[in-house]
Amino acid sequence: MPNGSLSLAATLYLLAFDPGTGKPVTHVGYLVQAGALTELAQRELLVDAKGRPKPLPDARTGDPALDGLLELIEESRPRAWGTWVGHQPQLTERAVRDQLRAAGYLRTTTRRVLGLFPVREYALERPELVAGMRDEAVRVLYGGQPAAEVSERDAALIALAAAGGLTTVVTHKDLEAHRQRIAELEVRGGAPGAALEGVVDHVRAGLAAAVATALSAATTAATTTTN
Repeated sequence: MPNGSLSLAATLYLLAFDPGTGKPVTHVGYLVQAGALTELAQRELLVDAKGRPKPLPDARTGDPALDGLLELIEESRPRAWGTWVGHQPQLTERAVRDQLRAAGYLRTTTRRVLGLFPVREYALERPELVAGMRDEAVRVLYGGQPAAEVSERDAALIALAAAGGLTTVVTHKDLEAHRQRIAELEVRGGAPGAALEGVVDHVRAGLAAAVATALSAATTAATTTTN
């Protein structure tokens, strides 16, 4: 799986690793799910059916993670685009992670909690390559290239990074300093065609809401534990 063939979801997964700590900086499952939904919409393998994604008949990509999500949507009851961001994102995350591990982007380590319970953890196997990917993404955000000339995929990556709190690519300062640029990239990264107009906006909104809810729950839990 060469770098150029990575799905949007897989790219976002790798970029979520903090180069300093080796830990993800945001809720990876939601980010990966939003990336997969966005790519499937951009490739027009998902159509909009009254505000809900619907796979085209026999739609397949050859990518196990993307195809798994297509099958899940096909077999599940209808849900809004934004709702799908938070519906079983761990399935897509696991499929992407397995892909990246098999391709040599990730390595697995195991440690024991309290000396008893094994916990599996993942780390970057090729951090220098991911650092290069991160530099490319930041150039899209900071660069002088007009948004209209940025690829739809790269534009969507920046838009999702901003919505999902991916601070390895879009910092909190960037959100203020480059608000107009991010807005332009959001438009550029939208799914093509009038039939899908606005659906990627719903995906981004669902991502932002899911991450905000998760952060709020984590803060409440930490406060309760401290008290």
